[in-house]
Amino acid sequence: MNHPKASPFAQIEQHVGLSKITVEYSRPSAKGRTLFGNQPNGEPGLVPNGRIWRVGANESTKITFSTDVLIDGNKLAKGTYALYAFPEEEEWQIVFHNNTTHWGDGRSNYNTEEDALRIKVVPSHKKDFQETFLISFDNINHNGASMHLNWGTTQITIPLLFDTNSIMQEQIDEMLSTEPTAQTYYEIARYYQEQGMKPKEALGFVDKAIKMDGDTYFFHRVRSLLLADLKKYKEAIKASEISMKLAEKQGKDEFVRLNKNDIYSWKALQTKNR
Repeated sequence: MNHPKASPFAQIEQHVGLSKITVEYSRPSAKGRTLFGNQPNGEPGLVPNGRIWRVGANESTKITFSTDVLIDGNKLAKGTYALYAFPEEEEWQIVFHNNTTHWGDGRSNYNTEEDALRIKVVPSHKKDFQETFLISFDNINHNGASMHLNWGTTQITIPLLFDTNSIMQEQIDEMLSTEPTAQTYYEIARYYQEQGMKPKEALGFVDKAIKMDGDTYFFHRVRSLLLADLKKYKEAIKASEISMKLAEKQGKDEFVRLNKNDIYSWKALQTKNR
């Protein structure tokens, strides 16, 4: 019989830069129970200290990384792992386990020699109560994110880092080795500008894009930002004015406002640096 689960299944995907994280887990609810540590009568709570926990319910929680990842400074190869935890009052151990075939936590079949990575994490406690166990991601940028495990008032935060720059540079090198288009040059320049990398080289790329494909508000927009990064504010203002006029013609109000704000800021910097 197909009946509703007390701890329903969930799957989440989170892209970080050029990497993807997939988590499959089941979400138990607190239902008034003591979750971690001991109950008021001294008996263990739902998840006793020191005992393995499947980080959810039902089958073991699975986490998949599409690329290699640094977890709390430790390298973990891309692939799928069972996610386990060993809670304690002051410090938890989080385990990325190679054997994904166990039902739940595996108990007596769990073998520490099959651990791919084990890290220590200090739990934090929040005022807001999380009724149904939740795995989520926050503080996301091109190169990393924080993975949160939330249940009750307890939160575990696991830092994840990806070498997006290396992955991106491989793509850039490959694209430049073929027949790059104006869009190719623009996208490379934009990426470098967003990452604060190679501003002179990026300026050369966006200049090639403009020469090949004429004037567009977004080409000149990136050009203005790169000139400002190089502290060439007079030239940056001129490029931004071109971008603003082109954006006005196409009804791109957001880019008109962005350019106006930048021109105002760069004029102030010009005055300050005189």
